[in-house]
Amino acid sequence: MSRFLFSFVNRLQLRWKMLVVVLPLVIVPIVVVGSVIGFIGARQAHLGITRTSMDDLEHMAAFTIDLLDAHHRQFELYKKDKEETINEELATLVRLAHSMVESHHHQHRTGKVDLATAQAEAGKALKQVNVGESGYLYAVTSDGDLMVHIALEGQNIYDVQDETGRFFIREISHMALESNPGEVLFTTYPWRNPALGDVAPRSKVAAFVYFPEWDWIIAAGGYIEETYEKLDFERRSFDELKAKIKNKKVGQTGYIFAMDSRGHFTIHPHQEGTTHLTTRDSMGNAFIREMCLKKDGWIRYPWQGPQDDAPRMKVTRYAYFAPWDWIVGVGSYEDEFYSEAQKIKGRVFVSMLAMTFLAGSVSAVLVFVASKRLTDPIHHMIGIIRKVKRGRFDERMEVDSKDELGELAGAFNRMTDIIKRNKEMEATLAQHGKMASLGVLSSGVAHEINNPLGVILGYAAFLEGKIAKDDPVYGYIHEIKKESKRCKKIVQDLLSYARTPKPTLEEIDLNDLLGQILDFSANHADLHHVVIERRFDPDLPRIMVDGDQMRQVAINIILNAGAAMPGGGRLLVRTRIEDDRAVIVFSDTGEGIAEEHMEQIFEPFFTTKERGTGLGLAITRQIIELHHGSIHLESVAGMGTNVVIRLPLQWEEY
Repeated sequence: MSRFLFSFVNRLQLRWKMLVVVLPLVIVPIVVVGSVIGFIGARQAHLGITRTSMDDLEHMAAFTIDLLDAHHRQFELYKKDKEETINEELATLVRLAHSMVESHHHQHRTGKVDLATAQAEAGKALKQVNVGESGYLYAVTSDGDLMVHIALEGQNIYDVQDETGRFFIREISHMALESNPGEVLFTTYPWRNPALGDVAPRSKVAAFVYFPEWDWIIAAGGYIEETYEKLDFERRSFDELKAKIKNKKVGQTGYIFAMDSRGHFTIHPHQEGTTHLTTRDSMGNAFIREMCLKKDGWIRYPWQGPQDDAPRMKVTRYAYFAPWDWIVGVGSYEDEFYSEAQKIKGRVFVSMLAMTFLAGSVSAVLVFVASKRLTDPIHHMIGIIRKVKRGRFDERMEVDSKDELGELAGAFNRMTDIIKRNKEMEATLAQHGKMASLGVLSSGVAHEINNPLGVILGYAAFLEGKIAKDDPVYGYIHEIKKESKRCKKIVQDLLSYARTPKPTLEEIDLNDLLGQILDFSANHADLHHVVIERRFDPDLPRIMVDGDQMRQVAINIILNAGAAMPGGGRLLVRTRIEDDRAVIVFSDTGEGIAEEHMEQIFEPFFTTKERGTGLGLAITRQIIELHHGSIHLESVAGMGTNVVIRLPLQWEEY
């Protein structure tokens, strides 16, 4: 038999001999290796997908904790800032009240009025002052007798306790008697006033100063929350945070939830607001109680949902958020983990069978064209590798075969995609680093500048109230107050760059606003050699914008134009109506902008100036976009620049 077989092979032509030899060598290894690879691949896919899914649960739990922590830290800072603000305001009121009492005491001491009259007049003046919505000024003796009060005057409150049982009036009395003359002291205590509809204690702060001549402790008290600019701001933000967490999907049916240590669901797609501490899984285990006790870890339990015919194993990663005593959980069913692995397993074996059949069918052809079929793809791949090496990550290997070369090409293409995404992520992380540095810098600058600005505003407001409106000095004081407020708002806008401040809209005449800005800018040192022209459309209607923000936009652009014309030039400012939009055009004859810088000109921190911050045009574009407008820049190096701003005429259309 073997002799007959060898004799038959010997009589065959060379191509058929190669086919007889190669075909078994192709088919048999493919069947064996394909089966092994399919089994290992399916097994590794199963393990890899399971590990990846668990990593996803871990990452989502950590991400949710980070969201809660960011929200918690943000509003802790917000409340701390507001507490400092109300302390300063209460201290100012107490000092003014102390001055009024001293004035009435002086009248008594000089014999103009008797003591009872002086105290009555002082008390009347104190009761006319309001602090927030429900706060007030009052005076109490060191023995606790209320000498001045809007409701309890004449009563003794020395033994009154706050909601924690603390004798805070006694503490105020002791602190006042030991204080230095004119020293303002503070105390904070929880208080619930049923007359105001309080169902729970609220934090109340009191500033007080001792007036020993009358044995009066003059105090100003008010609720901290009544000083917030928006009482429902934190509530709305928290609702948005919960909605974001609940809308996050985990696999097909999984979700994120949060509960306190008593098993009360604070965030849940279906059971929010209910308590499930005693809930048991399909095997009778109190898995909720276990999570509440351990607070951090993994748990695996059988659970049958309303849509399930039988219990399914569920895996949950839970972590503890200590500031709120919350346990955050991220759960998903195990069979959802393995569904993709099962699909991969089926596709691997189907592909293996298809490859075996294909290899057997075309093996004869491959024998004759092996050289070309092997070398051409390799040459193509080498060419692509050289291009990618030079940084052209958009290049792709176009190898259509299903063999090792095709697999290598696909892996290489995926690798170039990963490298490209990593490059983009590096650029994004660098930008985020700049934004983080801006936040730190802005916080320090705002803290250092806002303090003196607050003093300027306080004295300006005090002088404004003391001078008659027809006095020539009144106008100067009013301008000091107005410009100080604008400076404070600019500092706050810098601090708020990353959180997108909302404009305060009012009807503005753009022509009039631009005219004022140009009159002011003409005196700037950078514009002394610049001829400023204006061509305003008289038919331009008043539009809804934030005047201060638009003033900042115009000044940024005008000063940039002045800096571009150090040797002098011409700046033309025009307004017109175009397609139901107000258009502002700033045209200068300066140095222009290089073409390679045009795409980066509005990016934060990009600047061509030696001492520039790179924020001017970035903030300008942000402000224009917040007004639902657009900004466009046209420039040719050496020939000048045109900046075109378009704003909607009717805000309500947007």
